[in-house]
Amino acid sequence: MSNDKSMYRRMLDGEPYIADDPSIARDSRRAQRLTHLINTLDPTDHGRRRELLRELLGTFGEGSEIRPPLQCDYGYRTSVGDRTFANWGLVCLDVATVTIGDDVQIGPNAQLLTATHPLEAGPRRDKWEYAEPIVIGDNVWLGGGVIVCPGVTIGADTLVGAGSVVTRDLPTGVLAVGSPARVIRNLL
Repeated sequence: MSNDKSMYRRMLDGEPYIADDPSIARDSRRAQRLTHLINTLDPTDHGRRRELLRELLGTFGEGSEIRPPLQCDYGYRTSVGDRTFANWGLVCLDVATVTIGDDVQIGPNAQLLTATHPLEAGPRRDKWEYAEPIVIGDNVWLGGGVIVCPGVTIGADTLVGAGSVVTRDLPTGVLAVGSPARVIRNLL
């Protein structure tokens, strides 16, 4: 794989990159600093936590809440809509964009994972990786411990049962459970 443009530009463009490249590390350190502040803040200081989340994230909607601890790679690659709630322990590997709609409910210890790796041994050994965006539609509910894999879109009004692993897109208005998550019922 070529290194003709910066790793940072490659990452932003959705191309393979090396995550510990110095051109990317600065933004990762920024996210680590801000998440540390968020995670160690007095739990009753909602105003300051909201300020820090607005500084960290690409967008953070009105009336939304993310309970610490929160972990993310970069923060600014994640957008959170209005009136969205994420319970304790959200992990958001936002190398690619993560778009979370309005009125979304996310249970504790959920993971939104955009980062992925080549299947071939050589590029993996050389530490190449890439990422695919995640989109979570309006009024989605992700149960506790749900894992959403790279490149997945979850349609509006869909519920994903606790502990499910979402490996491919889910349509609007369904209940999906399991590993891998499968649609078991239409809700609309």
